[in-house]
Amino acid sequence: MPAMSIYDQHLGRNAANCTALSPVSFVERSAEVFADLPAVVHGTRRYTWAQTRDRSARLAAALGALSVARGSTVSVMLPNTPEMVEVHYAVPALNAVLNTLNTRLDAPLLAWQMNHCEAVVVITDREFSPVIGPALRILRDEFGRTPVVIDVADSVYVGPGDLLGTHEYEALLAAHAPLPRLEGPADEWDAIAVSYTSGTTGDPKGVVTHHRGAYLNAVCNATTWTMPHFPKYLWTLPMFHCNGWCFPWTVAMLGGTHVCLRRVDAQAILQAMREHGVDHYCAAPIVHNLLINAPAEWRAGITQQVRGMVAGAAPPAAMIEGMAKIGFDITHVYGLTEVYGPASVAVKRDAWAGESLSEQTRLNGRQGVRYMLQEGMTVLDPETMAHTPADGQTMGEIMFRGNIVMKGYLKNPVATERAFEGGWFHTGDLAVMEPDRYVKIKDRSKDIIISGGENISSLEVEDALYRHPAVLACAVVARPDAKWGETPVAYVETKAGSTVTAAELVAHCKGLLAGYKVPREIRFEPIPKTSTGKIQKFQLRERAKSQDAID
Repeated sequence: MPAMSIYDQHLGRNAANCTALSPVSFVERSAEVFADLPAVVHGTRRYTWAQTRDRSARLAAALGALSVARGSTVSVMLPNTPEMVEVHYAVPALNAVLNTLNTRLDAPLLAWQMNHCEAVVVITDREFSPVIGPALRILRDEFGRTPVVIDVADSVYVGPGDLLGTHEYEALLAAHAPLPRLEGPADEWDAIAVSYTSGTTGDPKGVVTHHRGAYLNAVCNATTWTMPHFPKYLWTLPMFHCNGWCFPWTVAMLGGTHVCLRRVDAQAILQAMREHGVDHYCAAPIVHNLLINAPAEWRAGITQQVRGMVAGAAPPAAMIEGMAKIGFDITHVYGLTEVYGPASVAVKRDAWAGESLSEQTRLNGRQGVRYMLQEGMTVLDPETMAHTPADGQTMGEIMFRGNIVMKGYLKNPVATERAFEGGWFHTGDLAVMEPDRYVKIKDRSKDIIISGGENISSLEVEDALYRHPAVLACAVVARPDAKWGETPVAYVETKAGSTVTAAELVAHCKGLLAGYKVPREIRFEPIPKTSTGKIQKFQLRERAKSQDAID
């Protein structure tokens, strides 16, 4: 224990000089100083920051009356609507834990997750009643759990759907006076959210994050992107994905406007940008590709500078180049659910502007450097935990440490201990450290293809395929091979109106790759994706194995 000094005497913490960090404080500030400014736009609905704070405080009061308190879990099955914004403010204000459900999951998995996190309240949009209804029945019949259900009837949605609960959202808000203040927890280490991984091998893991990390990453989003006050932010990224990368809180911090979007569609995105002056949005590479390939007339009237953030293990170089050609400024970030979404960024340097477009694309396509409030990001040998040299060649695993790292996995001490082995969070992503100390992913450890003893990066092969003008989406996985052990097989979706043969794509790849890396087979088939646009390679690996058995 360090020796006492004069600076330890009569200088203790108190309510005036020390407050737990929580992103809930951003909402109170914007309601206080930007009360009259627009906070939420959705269809014909418009809310100022004063109104958004009031609605969130009413929701918090209503949930409190339903016995939601510290450590209680509130599960939500919502699209990107005002209600989804409000739960991000109301639930943490009660020191409860927010569980945002993936709207594309099936009923058994939804029931498993709600049971695992012991949800006491479920807030659901009626569009999802065909899946959440059976999930609630499974939750009751198989797990003996009956949470309170609150229905949301969004006026923008005019399709079918039943009301399942005992409460209706708007009526519930009207029945409760707002809490006098949205306050964070006494301890910033308290859980703010639990988000489930995809569960591609076994049950999904519940990633538990805390108020301190959410606060800091919300700040990092703004500083990383040099976002100004009052941004107009379009919700193309599902808020259920890593709590929208903490952007519900970033927008609140800056007094910005949430422009809500129930569905991701190129024409709807570009229309919202034009009508509402949207200047920021986040999306997976495949969503950016939709905008690149949209008819040019759909972009007519968008005169403001639009800045997009892209995340992914390695966005195709053709996508970054394509966005530059249509005038959208792209920032590339990298992260995982376990680090609150993005936690590193390919920081652009002024000198890069003098490089060719292809070299700028290469530089911007790297995973880059840690967020400024993340204490550590490096590439280590996972066996020895030794740092790999910054030579751009020696492969290791990307690892993080710092305040923007999860608390751990809910009810899974073994997985938590394994993830934090050696004092670092292990991402599972294989990468190299380049001479300028920027990290570049080579592949997920499970996605490396080993053919005849040679490692093939599926990402490198995909990047080559994306450079063909007919390719809209592609994914490369390993196919079992009696001679080579594994060989690469490519699944391809083509752009509307474009045609290309397998032989033409193979010839294209031969001009860009070493012979052993060229796909042995091209399959023109639909590629399974998550609701965020992330390609589900585990399904393709199983498909390749099954097809191999048939062949």
